[in-house]
Amino acid sequence: MVFDPLSGSLWMEYAPGPARPALEGSVETEVAVVGGGIAGLCTAWELARAGHPVVLLEADRIATGVTGHTTAKLSALHGQVYADVKSVHGARAARLYAHSQQLAVERVAEVSEELGIDCDLERLPAYTYTEDPGQTDGLRAEADAALEAGLPASYLTTTSLPFPVAGAVRLEGQAQFHPRKYLLGLAADLERLGGRIYERTRVTRLKEGTPCEVTTERGDTVVARHVVVATHYPVFDRALLFTRLEPKRELVVAGPIPADRDPGGMFLTPDGGTRSVRTAPTGEEGRRMLIVTGEKFTPGTSEEGEVGERYARLEEWARERFGPLEITHRWATQDNWTTDRVPYVGRLHAGARHVYVATGFAGWGMSGGVMAGSLLAARIRGRDPAWTSLYDPVRLRPLREVPAMLRLQAQVAKHFVGDRTPGAYADSVADVGPGQGSVVRVGGRLLAVHRDEAGALHAVSARCTHLGCVVHFNDAETAWECPCHGSRFDVEGRVVEGPATRPLDREDVEDTRDGAD
Repeated sequence: MVFDPLSGSLWMEYAPGPARPALEGSVETEVAVVGGGIAGLCTAWELARAGHPVVLLEADRIATGVTGHTTAKLSALHGQVYADVKSVHGARAARLYAHSQQLAVERVAEVSEELGIDCDLERLPAYTYTEDPGQTDGLRAEADAALEAGLPASYLTTTSLPFPVAGAVRLEGQAQFHPRKYLLGLAADLERLGGRIYERTRVTRLKEGTPCEVTTERGDTVVARHVVVATHYPVFDRALLFTRLEPKRELVVAGPIPADRDPGGMFLTPDGGTRSVRTAPTGEEGRRMLIVTGEKFTPGTSEEGEVGERYARLEEWARERFGPLEITHRWATQDNWTTDRVPYVGRLHAGARHVYVATGFAGWGMSGGVMAGSLLAARIRGRDPAWTSLYDPVRLRPLREVPAMLRLQAQVAKHFVGDRTPGAYADSVADVGPGQGSVVRVGGRLLAVHRDEAGALHAVSARCTHLGCVVHFNDAETAWECPCHGSRFDVEGRVVEGPATRPLDREDVEDTRDGAD
């Protein structure tokens, strides 16, 4: 299908803020934070506010990666997490999870007021609902588990959605906001406090010790007592977290609706591959922007159809339930799921003394990232909040995690071996049409070949530079994606998203299509 990308993320239309320089040479600091999304910026700001020298390093521009493409819900109601956390970790762990996540919601409200950041913060209830009567028992159990965890949750059979539901969990006192407005305000205050931010600075190497040292792709270095790795998917593999993280990508569509059609809350259902709904201000009186998320899938896979077809399904769902809707924005977001449903925030690995990580927020990176910033700042300052062990990446619960780990590794092995077999891709470069991309076997090599709309070929190595899996083409985003660990590259091979830190090698290929020059 011909895919019209329209505008990208609604949040990315906001002014990017002042450009920060790239790191040049060597600098020293107390704490180096790698990654300029919500987890990294919140960690850096919390530390700077407490008087600690901080350097933040971002591979692109701050707040433009996953954080710039979120749906920006601030909530402690994370689908059906409480019944699961209680069953795996116990009732006390569920209470700690609830308390730490709700504190993160309140932290954003508190800080935005303190710093005068106008980030379109709106306090609204959050809902997890189902349209399937067969799924209501699970929601009743979730409402009970959330209530036991200390949240004012309730079970309902009606909501303010314009269509009937079979059951829903409701949690008051949650929030939605504009993530980039908030984080750019936080970054400005971080610099006012003496923190340094370097953009266009990709970190590729970490040397642990006393002190630690991080090195960029250009060979520049930061020497620091502590290092925080907040790159969404950790870019350093020594912790083997890639065996316990599952990347998932979700699509987002948005368009204006009359304000009287605003359902007045944040809504999530696991039905149909997940559907999430919220609204945002448009700046136009009487209008709101409807934002719908869903079609969750593993990057680099297309078992349920090409990505463009997924967007079409999501738009159809939105129009069926909310009426006529002109889609003005389409984008996608990505996050990582841990094997026990709880994020990894703490020591990078069992032997780490001064290196920390924040990852695995399972689609709830706004509250999770703020929580991570507070937790990591406290740990670096020598304090351990009550929920430290709950989020510690070093934890391992074999009864729950080992089966999930084995499933993940079986999926990786399938792609690692199966994707190299003959016959899985286009037979020749000539089979790749305008706007298309495919892996092609050329002279014994697997090449990722894209032909742009003008007919020009762009060929790169098809082997992901992370661990060597074969990339697949995303037709809607014109990108190469690794189905093993979620790394993403543009058609020229440049890294768009980690854990890969090195680009795909450019390759020369002869165009064998009839009529080619």
